[in-house]
Amino acid sequence: MENCYTNLANAIILLAVKDYRRALRRLKKFPGDKDAESVKKDCERFFRSGWFQTLTSLDGEVLIEKLHRGVYGV
Repeated sequence: MENCYTNLANAIILLAVKDYRRALRRLKKFPGDKDAESVKKDCERFFRSGWFQTLTSLDGEVLIEKLHRGVYGV
């Protein structure tokens, strides 16, 4: 049963990562896109949240930085 919860937690995190990447790519093309900016902020809030820390042992700040570098190369 624990494996099911782990799979669910991983799926939640992976979906947030995909949403964040998509928002970053959209903002790279269209810096003023308010919807993409909103998704970006929501994902960053999630990655910094206690809920994220409950789901995983990953460091949310490091994850944000790596995803940002992956899109912007900086």
